[in-house]
Amino acid sequence: MTTVTTQTEQGLYINPEALTAHLPALNYRNDALHMEQVSITELVDCYDTPCYVYSKQAILDVYQAYTDSFASLKHQVCYAVKANSNLAVLGVLAQAGAGFDIVSRGELMRVLAAGGDAARVVFSGVGKTYGDIEYALTQGIGCFNVESISELALINEVAQQLDKSAPISLRVNPNVDAKTHPYISTGLKDNKFGITHEDAVAVYEQAAALSHIDIVGIDCHIGSQLTEVEPFVAALDKVIELIHTLREKGIELRHMDLGGGLGVRYIDETPVSMDEFAAALLPKLSELGLTVFFEPGRSIVANAGVLLTRVDVLKPTEHKNFAIVDAAMNDLIRPALYQAEMAVIPSVLPSKGIDTDGTQPWDIVGAICETGDFLAKGRLLALEVGDTLAITGAGAYGFTMSSNYNSRPRASEVMVSGNHHQLIRPRETIESLYENETLWQAQ
Repeated sequence: MTTVTTQTEQGLYINPEALTAHLPALNYRNDALHMEQVSITELVDCYDTPCYVYSKQAILDVYQAYTDSFASLKHQVCYAVKANSNLAVLGVLAQAGAGFDIVSRGELMRVLAAGGDAARVVFSGVGKTYGDIEYALTQGIGCFNVESISELALINEVAQQLDKSAPISLRVNPNVDAKTHPYISTGLKDNKFGITHEDAVAVYEQAAALSHIDIVGIDCHIGSQLTEVEPFVAALDKVIELIHTLREKGIELRHMDLGGGLGVRYIDETPVSMDEFAAALLPKLSELGLTVFFEPGRSIVANAGVLLTRVDVLKPTEHKNFAIVDAAMNDLIRPALYQAEMAVIPSVLPSKGIDTDGTQPWDIVGAICETGDFLAKGRLLALEVGDTLAITGAGAYGFTMSSNYNSRPRASEVMVSGNHHQLIRPRETIESLYENETLWQAQ
């Protein structure tokens, strides 16, 4: 089988056809890249660049893989909205029966606007305010994942004011190393998330004594982009230990939430497969007799999306070659923030291969005034001004983390289904960036 990458002295060559063999939504037909049945060239002609494009079928396929893999259990797949919060994405998942994992009132409002059911929503996050809790309770939230004792007291206070009973689980921090990037590791004792494993039973006892708290579950989320199953198993073992202790103390739970974090293949990573993931967890989960929640985000949408960008300037220098494209770190910050390696492939395959004079190492950079403004480094490509490139794996934490830095409008978003495509968020205009601002008026 053709390898995906070849590391040379000049740089990294990514075989586009070998890469797309691992990305079901993408394929080359007559050397032209397609998303499902629509050519990238057609999408660029319609929507210009930079542009995020998502495959509806790819999103549904991964969601269905989760629910099929755990079909023997009563379970709920709660999509992590922070990965990609476009209403079209949320609507597709809501229609498929998904629940949702949110971390803000704004995300809950998006879920409801997209047709989601608040009763199938878990509200995570370390900084819930009085207003957040009040809104969630009035909408009939399924569960609050509580991350501190003070939050627990505040939820009880708000619920008392509303004369409601607040469903809660505690997010337990098991001090398990997820072996991922430190910025997206959340299960260690020095992370800001959750209640320590050692304190969990005592806090559950405090919760049981509160007048307007309904204990319904236990939650654990140790990080993101996990490529091995062992950290999940280690965390689950610690949670099971707590569940048994709570039962001995008369605190019965209805669900356990194992969080999300299952990794994806961006270029040549080897994440655990869904079958391996399920095989390792099902025996332990089946014994509990509880409904099991999952909170996948990245694994559902990352490889369902690409960021399309155009080469505006080629700037070869004595030391390095720069391809300046119309996307930038404001559009896709993962490479700069996490040192993420994402594949960059052409929309049309060159007629010559890696060993020809036309292929050179390029740093793919944007026009922002930051040296950290890069999308990829040292990629062997045959480029010309005007070429369209696709950055794969961009469906998660792409648009949702984008900004207007350097007063740049955010990209458009498009969804593809079969041979149909639809604009699901128009490109911002420059004027819209300052339409709510006012000049200072001297008194």
